[in-house]
Amino acid sequence: MPAGELRHLPQSSPPNAAEFDEEEAWVWSQIKAEARRDAEAEPALASYLYSTILSHSSLERSLSFHLGNKLCSSTLLSTLLYDLFLNAFSSDPSLCSAAVADLRAARVRDPACVSFSHCLLNYKGFLACQAHRVAHKLWTQQRRPLALALHSRISDVFAVDIHPAAKIGKGILFDHATGVVVGETAVIGNNCSILHHVTLGGTGKVGGDRHPKIGDGVLIGAGATILGDVKIGEGAKIGSGSVVLIDVPPKTTAVGNPARLVGGKEKPAQHEDVPGESMDHTSFISEWSDYII
Repeated sequence: MPAGELRHLPQSSPPNAAEFDEEEAWVWSQIKAEARRDAEAEPALASYLYSTILSHSSLERSLSFHLGNKLCSSTLLSTLLYDLFLNAFSSDPSLCSAAVADLRAARVRDPACVSFSHCLLNYKGFLACQAHRVAHKLWTQQRRPLALALHSRISDVFAVDIHPAAKIGKGILFDHATGVVVGETAVIGNNCSILHHVTLGGTGKVGGDRHPKIGDGVLIGAGATILGDVKIGEGAKIGSGSVVLIDVPPKTTAVGNPARLVGGKEKPAQHEDVPGESMDHTSFISEWSDYII
């Protein structure tokens, strides 16, 4: 595949094992080529790029090494974390499949993402999401003290607080990511894009299943707050700064505090695109507001 060309597998039919192996191999070859280019262009980074990318034989090893070094502390050693991450990625192919989908999501949706290697090395939303998936695997294996310790380090290092019990799909873009909070019983579907300072929280009144369920292809704008066991329908859009306390139908846009549907509750306007992929934040304004400067 030509350098710089982005592959798009059909969203409706997930790749089989052979297709994924090919996809992962292509993405990994791109990452290595980008790292070699950057090392030549900026010799000050050559040692860093060699240790994090070029010395490794696979994406799993590179990602495990990088996460281990990012999340280690004086009492939680990088070697221990490297083994933990590598064992998780090696034993569960779905984790690496999700990482590849997340890399592609950032590269396609974010114009600030200049390369796959840039995302792998520098996007804390991407790194927090991959580390969370390992913490979630530990949680489901009843290794909860270790899952919570990893969760705490993710929060400390990346300023992203995702409870290890929360379920997250793939093709996820946490754009900027600072201040994102995702509660214990929250669920995030595939191909969603979530910006900084988004809260998927509880109301503080009940236990049990108390956090939002986000459908596939949803876009949640910066500073939005969604509280309680509410459902955000597939392909919905939540405007920046909105506060959502009730369900949002599929393919609609909710805006404001408290949030209301563009077009009205009885017959809300519906859009044809997938907001989580198109990243269209503002086209609804003319339909919703007389906002004038």
